[in-house]
Amino acid sequence: MGHGGDVIAELTTDHREVDELFGKIEALSPGDKQRKKYADQAVIELVRHSVAEEAYLYPAVREFLPDGDTVADKEIEDHAEAERTMKALEAVGADDPEFDRLIGELMTEIRSHVRDEEDNLFPRLRSAASEEELMKLGDKVRQAKKTAPTRPHPSAPDTPPANKLLAPGTGMVDRIRDALTGRGKD
Repeated sequence: MGHGGDVIAELTTDHREVDELFGKIEALSPGDKQRKKYADQAVIELVRHSVAEEAYLYPAVREFLPDGDTVADKEIEDHAEAERTMKALEAVGADDPEFDRLIGELMTEIRSHVRDEEDNLFPRLRSAASEEELMKLGDKVRQAKKTAPTRPHPSAPDTPPANKLLAPGTGMVDRIRDALTGRGKD
């Protein structure tokens, strides 16, 4: 899938890519080692996506929507819940019965979050912000994903400015670990 465009197009493309990975997991039999590979790829994409949303999308939500603080706080809490699930998933193999429970929980959390963003948040943001602002946010989100962490860090800050300062360093460490272990590679 192609990336680009405004922030809503960018994030919606991310949503489709993660759902495609979830579909690959669901198509395989329990215990199949490929399920862990696809789960790792989904986690990498979800963490990068979440970090970018927390750095740029949710501050814009706070700015442009009258109830933006409430909406952003709920979205960030959804992320924190999913991140805790991803952290637990990181520690289990595909042949562990806990894997099936955790990946099922993660898919349910993410699909619910995506539905809420796409049905509620994104249309409201599109109505409240200019196309120019949405395009700028799309560029910022794409840049943030390039340096974002690839592993869940539930205790890391999830609001600016601390998240913007710490994410690139954490991301570099995560990418080094991924390169050394082969995590996220086909």
